[in-house]
Amino acid sequence: MKYISTRGQAPELNFEEVLLAGLASDGGLYIPKTLPSFSPEQIAAWAGLSYHELAYEVIVPFVGDCIPENDLREMLQETYSVFSHSAVAPLVQLGHNEWVLELFQGPTLAFKDFALQLLGRLLDYVLKKQNRRVVILGATSGDTGSAAIEGCRHCDNVEVFILHPHKRVSEFQRRQMTTVLEDNVHNIAIEGNFDDCQNIVKESFLDQSFLPDGLQLVAVNSINWARIMAQIVYYFYSALALGSPQKSVAFSVPTGNFGDIFAGYLAQKMGLPIHQLVIGTNKNDVLHRVITDAVYEKSELHHTLSPSMDISISSNFERLMFDLCNRDGEKVRDLMEVLNSSSIRFDKKQALAVRALFTSASIDDDATCDLIADVFSTTEYLLDPHSAIGVGAGRICNTHKDLPMVALATAHPAKFPDAIAKAGIGIIPEIPHHLEDLLEREERYTVLSNDRAVVNQFMANNLSA
Repeated sequence: MKYISTRGQAPELNFEEVLLAGLASDGGLYIPKTLPSFSPEQIAAWAGLSYHELAYEVIVPFVGDCIPENDLREMLQETYSVFSHSAVAPLVQLGHNEWVLELFQGPTLAFKDFALQLLGRLLDYVLKKQNRRVVILGATSGDTGSAAIEGCRHCDNVEVFILHPHKRVSEFQRRQMTTVLEDNVHNIAIEGNFDDCQNIVKESFLDQSFLPDGLQLVAVNSINWARIMAQIVYYFYSALALGSPQKSVAFSVPTGNFGDIFAGYLAQKMGLPIHQLVIGTNKNDVLHRVITDAVYEKSELHHTLSPSMDISISSNFERLMFDLCNRDGEKVRDLMEVLNSSSIRFDKKQALAVRALFTSASIDDDATCDLIADVFSTTEYLLDPHSAIGVGAGRICNTHKDLPMVALATAHPAKFPDAIAKAGIGIIPEIPHHLEDLLEREERYTVLSNDRAVVNQFMANNLSA
């Protein structure tokens, strides 16, 4: 398996190389040169496999011979053994053909654990083999940071720096990051929004001169291909549980950065019978506007009850643009240059192609609270605000009510008590026991200005010996 950049100028890499590269040297994102394809017979044969066994079948074509078969199997088994539910990604039925896929059973209570628990182990394996150290730099709008820290805090050859927007994540989300006190973990609160954090990360990857010789940056955001790869698995897992490949399934995904639903798009291209992919956004509706207006443009960033989706530019959408441009890296590069100062308007053919793949809905805070209250009153099931947007978008956009609609529940409601309180249902979400003292734990983080040079200098000064 070889990987190429969406902007066409970076060298082809194998899996081990792309794992450590993150962002391509030309500023693009890595994507497989060719996708594996599975027949209905192959997919049907996977029915009944445990989560880690299925993960091996889906992931091994992407890894190739970079990791021996037995080592990869062992790594996957270890990764998903730390999840609190034996099913790893259990399905819960809300109504007729309406399901919730619980992706919050990992140690940090968010779907990011599926990829980042694996990423930490992959990095540990590769770095020990190469006798190298690396510096992880990531930006988070809430959940990526804590999942990355939890996945990498015990890695011997990794130093972790995570940027989050100061006072723009929930207290629970912040404390999940800032109460980890290992020497190799550094939390930075940026005086700005998530896009500012993400821009600092991208610019730092393109100019790593602030690092000592022999060190390089590694990405934990979904610009790293390994993140997307791991997320493809739960689409296959849930669809198999609901009767695939004999039965087609729809998915509704609350998304800001487009990574989670892009994994579903890839699963469909690999042979999984998905008849509909629904994008759910909050008031920050950049992706909804792409679907409805065929325009991709930055807009004012709003602070909402679903902060993990408070994003005005979706990094992973570039990977879809690569396909929309017939995998022409030069065209993608030109379009991304336009986006720096203006908007991208897709032509009629591209617009029709996007709408053939995706439908979308934008759900504001009031509607999100109404959905939390409605689902709880009818089923006694408690949704976090992001998952509520997934359920709501699925209800709005569902075109085949005789087939299962699966909403991805991306976080545990305990992470967002303020949103639950505003829903007016009169209960406080119970915090899982391993985090019940979180709000009393000691915190450690540094507030820095929205300035890449300041952040890079802080990193250089705080690298472990």
